[in-house]
Amino acid sequence: MSDVPTTVVFDLGQVLVGWDQTGPLSDEMSRAEWEEFAAAADFASLNVSADNGATVAEVVDRAARVDPRHGEIVARYYERFEHSLTGPIPGMADIVAELKGAGVRLLGLSNWSAETIHHAPVAAPAISELEDIVVSGREKLIKPDPAIFDLLLSRFGLDPGRTVFVDDLEANVAAARRLGIIGIVFTGADDLRTELESLGVLDAPSGPVAGERTAPGGSPRR
Repeated sequence: MSDVPTTVVFDLGQVLVGWDQTGPLSDEMSRAEWEEFAAAADFASLNVSADNGATVAEVVDRAARVDPRHGEIVARYYERFEHSLTGPIPGMADIVAELKGAGVRLLGLSNWSAETIHHAPVAAPAISELEDIVVSGREKLIKPDPAIFDLLLSRFGLDPGRTVFVDDLEANVAAARRLGIIGIVFTGADDLRTELESLGVLDAPSGPVAGERTAPGGSPRR
């Protein structure tokens, strides 16, 4: 079929690899203590600035200007960043392998600091199977800015109508759809597999032939 997508682009965090910001300091701070710190330091904003191209040193300095203790905690977070990654998202390595085996082009598009992205494929080896990754921190562009999607399309010569983008955030998927990209909001490997099968990117499993009954062991019998 000429309209079957030929490329799948994956977000990384919470799609191919788990991320828990409390991990790096979990032996020093309880989850409640981290959440209190994160609210006081506006950690979400600090994290976005790193994803948008700020260096770790710049992020630490920004936190320290508000409160020196905040700067110390943020510095420790980045020193131990690999402990924020919780490993592969269940079922996703199999999907990546099946797509690659079917000849589908695989790319990444992630909001991630340029200085910590190297930890991602260590925590989730399926990421190494991607042809390339557009990393927001390297490009100084961040989802859902349409400019980063335009960059993705032009850099790799992609046809939006035959490109699938998978992300766990609705805002990012909506931005991709506005450019004609086929967007899927990620909720888990099983649901993603169903979506990819409906698009013809993955083959749906064949069931028992009509008239067959399935034996208790799972094999069909007439």
